[in-house]
Amino acid sequence: MPDRRIRKVVKSRPTIEGAGVHLHRAIGFGDPHECDPFLLLDDFRSDTPAHYLRGFPWHPHRGMETITYVLKGTVEHEDSIGNRGVIAPGDVQWMTAGSGILHQEMPKGDPCGSMHGFQLWANLPAASKMMNPRYRGLTSGQIPEVLDPSGARIKIIAGTVLAPAGAGAAGQPAAVTGPVTDVVTHPEYLEVSMPANTSFTRPTPRGHTVLAYIIGGQAVFCRQDDPYSYEAQGANYFDMDRGGPIGDGRLVLFDDGDQVTITTRAQPARFLLISGQPIGEPIAWYGPIVMNTQDELRIAYEDLHRGTFIKVHAGAALGST
Repeated sequence: MPDRRIRKVVKSRPTIEGAGVHLHRAIGFGDPHECDPFLLLDDFRSDTPAHYLRGFPWHPHRGMETITYVLKGTVEHEDSIGNRGVIAPGDVQWMTAGSGILHQEMPKGDPCGSMHGFQLWANLPAASKMMNPRYRGLTSGQIPEVLDPSGARIKIIAGTVLAPAGAGAAGQPAAVTGPVTDVVTHPEYLEVSMPANTSFTRPTPRGHTVLAYIIGGQAVFCRQDDPYSYEAQGANYFDMDRGGPIGDGRLVLFDDGDQVTITTRAQPARFLLISGQPIGEPIAWYGPIVMNTQDELRIAYEDLHRGTFIKVHAGAALGST
């Protein structure tokens, strides 16, 4: 099967979002169709509480999904359809805004003042933009983990991974599926941890957008040791080194193909591996609302100002967990 090739490597950029949260943005600066169906990927990590405690107070969303994954610290949250709670280390909040939702997310950090998490925005197609909002809160214990024969550990938020031979019936590999299964763009969301000096290959659906975001260590992707074999973005005047292995805080976007191969050398690597079916529709996006046309965007903001933004009220939305 042909390997995908690296299309582009992007260095995440520091920015301030919400009420003053310092974070690094990996997706969300360029053409919104480039990572279709994904619109934004933010990496919020800090050991300085002043950089995250102001959080993301009440704000609206419509026409898209937000996926929050926490590694360190906690995030307190509540929304307009009656959900509230705490996203703890290893937990995921998968929120489908649909026709409209108001929510807030307030990072609190751990006892040492450390906070680390990610928020991914995924677009919805026109036919689903005004669906009922839906919330899924997943605890770390609900997210399965598979040990690949290569030694890589794979946490499966969405998607299916084969466990080693012998785990299934008659000694065959067992298919392990993550808890998020009913999303129209058929996403795959994995967290992969690889030891040093190993190689890991992941099959990928042809035609899907596939990307990796490195959150620790470094690795060579698609056997492309030559750092000049692909486009690199995000460097400043003082970034003079461009090595083969790709390290922390870089987003790797792949061309089409049937699989991705990742190799580590002297260092281990930890990364998010994310894929989804492109929507291929026009995008009209302003702030936390993503529609297909500017007229739909105008209507959404008129709804917000008139107080008619919420179409489904607390307790009425289906699919909450």
